Amino acid sequence: MSESAQAIPAFVKARQSVALRVARRPTAREWMLHSSLFLITMVTTTVAGIVIVGPEVDVPPPPLSRVIDYLLFVPQYYLRSVIALLGFTVQHPDLLADGLVFSAALLAILTAHEMGHYVACHRYGVAATLPFFIPAPPLFLAGTFGAFIKIKSPIPSRRALFDIGLAGPLAGFVVAVPIALVGVLSMQPPVQGGGYGIVFNDPLLFRLLGRLVGTPLDPYVPINPYYMAAWIGLLVTSLNLMPVGQLDGGHGTFAMFGQGAHKVIGRVAFAAMAMLTLLGFLWYGSPSGFLYTVLLAIMLRVGHPQPEEMEPLGPIRNWIAVVTLIIFALCFWPFPITIT
Repeated sequence: MSESAQAIPAFVKARQSVALRVARRPTAREWMLHSSLFLITMVTTTVAGIVIVGPEVDVPPPPLSRVIDYLLFVPQYYLRSVIALLGFTVQHPDLLADGLVFSAALLAILTAHEMGHYVACHRYGVAATLPFFIPAPPLFLAGTFGAFIKIKSPIPSRRALFDIGLAGPLAGFVVAVPIALVGVLSMQPPVQGGGYGIVFNDPLLFRLLGRLVGTPLDPYVPINPYYMAAWIGLLVTSLNLMPVGQLDGGHGTFAMFGQGAHKVIGRVAFAAMAMLTLLGFLWYGSPSGFLYTVLLAIMLRVGHPQPEEMEPLGPIRNWIAVVTLIIFALCFWPFPITIT
């Protein structure tokens, strides 16, 4: 996701020392840490996949006879829900297969995104960590809070900033497209008489793929693991491509237009998203825009470092910027979730 670059000191022609830092391979301890986080995230995203595709499991509430029971109601009910879900999965092993498909598809998108950043850092002699995968508690929608790498040395040039910032979302999008296509092709007929519930609204890419393959999209079709993994992957991509702060889109905006325009564009994006959030909540009962607004508000407070060299990007990168803007349009939807 977003990569935090430290404040850029005077570079004093230190590319050789930076390259030496990058040349150092991750230690066994670092491999252990990052691998452990990845494996834990695989477990939590598998559980999330089971929750997404499985039916609602009946969970009896814990007894409420003492004051302590009221205080512990939420953790007790949560634990009972996890146990009930695992028990139901043992009786229906096909759910485990669906959970593993969701986990593999989502982690493929996230891994491609972070490795895009990592490879670009390596190309420019910028020291960076392996991806940190952040597991989320079981029963959380996605099973993960995303992933990130940490940049540990200065970014030497404008072109390096552009490439490092946009390599992640571009790589993640390339992996997300075929997964989204499989998700659209795997859609089942809609459930009749859908009532109150959460609706995952389709971004433009899903709508175009549906027209391409002749599959009409409906908010009440049963969710399949490919669809949901791609939907979350596109949501993450759109969040990261916002032109604010040190988000990936913020890196690209800074590289394209410089520091002054970066600040102005970021504030305009925040104001526009805040307005869309309010309208979405009033018109459609959609609370999901608040996710964008809160994230942008936080990122506005994070300064962006200045690369040492601000050389021209050249026509190829200008065209890549246009392609990235199109990708943002394909991934972004102002009201990703509505409540019906």
